[in-house]
Parts: sequence; C-alpha cells; structure tokens
Amino acid sequence: MTAATGSFRQFVLKVHSRCDLRCDHCYVYRHADRSWRGRPVTMSEETLRLAAARIAEHAAEHGLRRVHVVLHGGEPLLAGRERLRGFARTLRSALDGVAALDLRMQTNGLLLDDAFCAMLAEESIVTSISLDGDEAAHDRHRVRADGSGSHRDVVRAVRRLNAPAHRGAFGGLLCTVDVENDPVAAYRALAALDPPAIDFLLPHATWDRPPPRPHGATDPAGATGATGATGATEYADWLIAVHERWAADGRPVPIRMFESISRLADGGTSLTEALGTDDSDLLVLETDGAVEQADWLKTAYPGAPETGLRLATHRLTEAAAHPGIKARRTGVDGLSAACRSCRVVSVCGGGLYGHRFRTANGFDNPSVYCADLLKLIDHVRAAERRPTGMDPAPARRADAGTTGKRHGLPWPRFDALAAGRGTADDIRELAAAQGSLRTSALAAGLRTARRRPDASTAGWEAVNALPAEVRRPLLADPHLRGWAVAHADVLRPAGGRPAEAALAATARAGGRLTLPVPPRRWPDGTGIHLPGLGRLLLPDDPAPGTPRTVTVETADGRIAVAGHVLGRDPLPGGMRWQPLRRLTADGLRVVLDDLEPARDCYGKGGTAQPRLTYRQFTQWQGRFADAWRLIRDAYPAYAPGIAAGLTTLTPLVPRPKEDVSATSWGTFGAIGLALPRTADDLALLVIHEFQHATLWALYDMYELLDPADTSRMPVPWRAGLRPLPLALQGAYAHLAVADVWRLRARRAEAGADRDTAAARHARATAATWRNGVLDVTGRLLDTGALFPVGVRLVRGLRAAAMALAP
Repeated sequence: MTAATGSFRQFVLKVHSRCDLRCDHCYVYRHADRSWRGRPVTMSEETLRLAAARIAEHAAEHGLRRVHVVLHGGEPLLAGRERLRGFARTLRSALDGVAALDLRMQTNGLLLDDAFCAMLAEESIVTSISLDGDEAAHDRHRVRADGSGSHRDVVRAVRRLNAPAHRGAFGGLLCTVDVENDPVAAYRALAALDPPAIDFLLPHATWDRPPPRPHGATDPAGATGATGATGATEYADWLIAVHERWAADGRPVPIRMFESISRLADGGTSLTEALGTDDSDLLVLETDGAVEQADWLKTAYPGAPETGLRLATHRLTEAAAHPGIKARRTGVDGLSAACRSCRVVSVCGGGLYGHRFRTANGFDNPSVYCADLLKLIDHVRAAERRPTGMDPAPARRADAGTTGKRHGLPWPRFDALAAGRGTADDIRELAAAQGSLRTSALAAGLRTARRRPDASTAGWEAVNALPAEVRRPLLADPHLRGWAVAHADVLRPAGGRPAEAALAATARAGGRLTLPVPPRRWPDGTGIHLPGLGRLLLPDDPAPGTPRTVTVETADGRIAVAGHVLGRDPLPGGMRWQPLRRLTADGLRVVLDDLEPARDCYGKGGTAQPRLTYRQFTQWQGRFADAWRLIRDAYPAYAPGIAAGLTTLTPLVPRPKEDVSATSWGTFGAIGLALPRTADDLALLVIHEFQHATLWALYDMYELLDPADTSRMPVPWRAGLRPLPLALQGAYAHLAVADVWRLRARRAEAGADRDTAAARHARATAATWRNGVLDVTGRLLDTGALFPVGVRLVRGLRAAAMALAP
C-alpha cells in the first residue's frame, strides 16, 4: 500500500515492554538497542487514550477509511485480559464514525487460555502466534528464563485459538527461519495445525552483524556484484525447500512471503514490508508515548527508530517529515545503486530496510540477504511459470471433452476472487475458461450429431465450419453450454439451435450463410431464435404439429427470410421480428434477454417473464442506469468485475413483497431478476448474483469440495439445511451483501441528509450477514469435506469477512 503524503495507516502499540520468554534471536532484547530498559512496563490507560485520540485525529485529517493497529510487546498478553479488552474498546470508540479499525495482535501465546481466546473473539482482535516449527526447531531459540522449552504450551495455545468458538480471532503463525532446522519438518509441523496463514521471517541482521550461515560464508561483505548478490544462500535454499513442499501439497495454507513474490511479479502489491517498493506507512507507539519508526530498526544501532516525537506534544502527521521515514518513501530511487540496477528490484525492493545497514554508509546497501532474496525470487517466479506451479490444480469437468483447455488462475488472482473482490482481469480469466468449456460442449455436440444424425446435423456442421473469429461472439452466449451439453448427452435433441447459432454468428460477422431452420414452439408462438440478435415469430401453423422448415440467409450483416430483411422490411403473412434489446449505462451494455428459449433455467429461483412491453423495457433502462452509476460510485470494488463479466439480465416474474433474483450453473455472465422498486435494491441484487456467478465459474475450474460428501448444514439466509456447495455459494455472495450494507450505512451517515435510523439499520444488517458468513465458513472448515484449494478459498473468504469492520 502506498501511503498518501503525510499519512500512516498502520500503528503498532507497544502495550507491554517485557516478555516471559528469553528468545536468543529477539530484536527487542538481544540486539543493539536497549531503550526498553527505561520504558514503563505497561502502557497506561492515559497513554492508550491519547494514542487512540491521535490515531483518530490522523485518520480524520487524511480521510482514511481504515486503520490497522497491532497490539505488540514485549509480550502483549502480559498486560492482562481485561486491560487488553479495555484497550480494544478504547480504540474502537475513538475511531467510531471516523475510520474502520482492523485490530490485531502478535503473541508468543503462552498465556492464552479459553477465557483469553473468548475475549479475543468477542473483541475482534485477530491474533497471530509465534511458532518456529516442530518441538526441536521451536525450542532451539524460544525458551523461558530457566532455559526450558515453550513448544508444547504454544501448540496448546494454537489449538485453543483455532477451536471453532475462537477461530475468527486466529490470524496465523509466524515462524523465524533457522537454517539449522529441517525446513520441510518445520513447514509440516506448522501446516498440521491448520492455521489460516503462515509467515516465514528472516532473522533480523545487518552487514555489521550478519545472519548465521553455518554451512557457508560467515562474512557476506564481499557482495559487490551488480546486484550485490554473491555469497552463500542457505536462507534461500531453506525457503525453496519449503516452497517446493508447499506447492506439491497443493498450497493448502497461504504463505505471505511466497505470495508476495507472486503478487509483485504480477504487478500487484506486497503483503509484507520485507518485499516490494511501497512507501512506509507504519508508526510504533511505545509504552511511554514515544512515536517511533518500525522497531526492527533496533537491530541497526541504539536509537535507530527514534523520531523525537511524543503523543502528548505532536500530531502523527509530523512523523512524515522525519529523515528516516522520508528515506523509506522514495521508492526505487531511494535504494542503493546495486539495487536500482537489479532485474528483480520491483519484487525485492531492496529487502527489509533494517537489513541494509552498515556502519560505514548507513542504509545505502543491498540487503544482507541479497543473494538469498535473488535466488528465492527467481525460484518462485520460475515455479509460477510452470504449469504445475503456476495455478491451483484445475478440475476437468465431465462436459469439458477432449478439446477443452484446462484453465487455472495464478495464486494472486485466485486469492483476489476468494476475497470476493475480483478485478476485471480476474473475471476475464474466468470468462476465458467458460469459453473453453463452451468450445468443448460444441465439439461434444458435433460428435453426437455425427454418430446420430438428425435434423440438427447440418447446423452442427455449420457451427464447426465457422472461423475462430466468427465463433468468438457465439462463445459469449451464457446459454450455449446448456443446450450443447444436453444434446451431447442425448438428453434432448438440439433441433434448430445449432443452425440458429451459426446463422447469428455469421450475420454478426458480416458473412454469408444459408441454412434451413426447424422452428420451435413457445407459449407465445412459434418461430426461430437468433442468439444475440432477436426472434422471428411465425404465423400459426395451419396444421399444428406438422414440421416446417424456414430457410434463413445472411449476407453483409443482414438476415433475410423469404427475401425479406429482418428489422428493415415489412414481413409477409403475419411474421413478426422481435429484436433483442440492450440496457446501456455509462458505456456498459448488457442484454435484457426476454427471448432466449433456455432462459427459464432458474428453477425455484424464479420464472422467466414473457416478452416485455416497451414501457416495461424503459422502466428497466432507467433503473439499470441509476443502479450502475450507484455500483460504480458507491460500491466501486465490484464495478470492474461486473463490467468485465456481466453480459445478460433475464427479467423474472415479480413476487409480492419479495425481491427475486437467481443464477444458474453453466450460464456464466447471465443473471435472472425481477425489477425491484429502487436502483439501490437493483444494485445490491446485481452485486449479490454476480458473486454467485463468479463462484459457479470457480466450481467449474476447481474441485473445491469432496463430491462424495452429501452432508448438509444450516445457513442464516435460507430455511432448512443446505448441501455444502450451496452453503459455500451463499457465504460467498453474502460477504458482498454485508459489504454493501456496510457502505450503505456510511452513505446514510454522510452529507446534509444524514439518516441516523437508516444507518443503524444498515449497520445491523451488515453485521448479521458478516456473522453469517463467519459462521458458515467456520462450519465448512470443520467438515473435512474441503479439498486443499477449497480450504484456501474458504479461508480467504473468511479473512475478508473478518476484515469487514462495522
């Protein structure tokens, strides 16, 4: 995240300055700085209130929507359960109406009992625990004052915090790398505890005080190449071993270091300050009220983090003028010459700032881990380019055929979609996968037509003969897959569908084609349907049930029947042409499909309306335009994905006192809904249902759940028990619903027309759906029915729900 000028979004509160462990790799007590000796043991209530007020003041000054606060130490649990509860409430109260609070804590876990865990869950304090792997690895460094190990007690704490009642407060595990430990054993020990995430940290070191390298050079000062990356690489080798095992396991748990490399290489942002070139936006508030830079700078020299500022006398914005912070806000330009010339600088970013220090020239150096970072980044990027390392393993659907491409998503795209906030590019990836499935469905239908010729065979051959560029618009048809698969599986004959599809695609490309088309019957008449163009209604058959064929010609973009151009010429004998209509809004064009023969595909979700009157269409047009502007302006996180993926709205029959909306598997891009009373309601329905469509597309790409598991679970948005895939569907969509209601509350509170009652209602509704998502995702994780990629998706969804502050 790039900080706005003068602003900070992350604050570390040192709530307790002592620790109940004596870890020999601790940067607070075992490195150059000794300032902790002169600080109060615990942050006082007065200092905490002042810190909360300064953070709120800073958020208001810079218009920040969210701030991140980490309770830290020493060991923060030593402050006591009720004091920490009070700290959380003081912070939340100070920020109420100013900015959302993302409150976290880092702990060694020794004091976590059930009561402490319950408090963390109640106060939404997302807590990560330090654990260095198996017992031998952990107890090598993390020992008590008497030298005894702490592993068993820490593991006990992890299991308590990861219990269903408390899991919402579990943020993950933090492991400091020790190259003398077995990397795979350490990773497996951590992964076996089923954490929501794992962080691997390089031990803090500088060029004056380099990291231990028991199997290589102990003095990396000879790193003078173009990148500074000469010397031993034990730390890279250790992390590469973990990466290889993690990838082979299906990447069942997010590992922030690896995923940051992937995201940065893909042009995204880092998940850790140890990589990337984003500006520094973090301040540390000490127990005595001192305002400091990141406290890992204590590894460099005594007083390195100090700014000279204090909460009692300075606004937090003033810290932006400190030379140390300014130096960390200059991006690539602030790096050493060796770093600026390095091919991986956009990913590495020079490494953690503190790891660059050398007494002779300060921080104007590559990282002391330069060679390790270069080797690790190269490895991860190469693995991302390999088919087996690039993507979560995609599923092959039964209807994919032998010609369909197996699509997968790079992990950053998958995780963005898991969090419910896919970008336009993410959604285009899903659409491309759907296009491949539709291509495979057409190929399967053609094979069936050749094995079992019927009236549709000529149409199938015509579709097969279409050039790729002509077929491309046809593959965007949400309903193509349904009728093609049904014919391929001999569920029902295709009739005129293939011929209609070939004619419509040829007409839209301006080509020439003549085909006979057997008409079909609808409740409101008989005729032919040209997807993407319209419907020709024919006069009633003089002899009902007698087959009849209509010859359709296309030339130069026009379609003619019996020499009459559809949409231009008067039609003879009672024929009527009904063009397909589209809704337009600020550059977005979406089909309003009241003609598609297969559009009544939503079952209990809703019944398709017959052809709309012109007055009904204009009502849709006006409300859709207002709804799209609302999505774009009030809910902008959802607009790019919807614009990239939504192609079709199907009008459904309204129900009294009930909004009606639905999606159907296999029809990605299409949403069915009845026109609601307001644009606000329409915006919510579109967002809600597009989330459903997104997850259906992910189901097409990945085996998320064990299909043999037929168990059901309760969900708060539907009566009765739901199968697990539908429970996950509901949770995924209701995360967006909760977010929309949260944003509605903000809108109700803003401006001259402040509506306090509406804001309270919206906040309560948002909390209801957010808690529902947390409940259902917790239950899903407990079922054991999720495959590894499904675990990852559900954890991502759950983390996004936890981040939705009221």
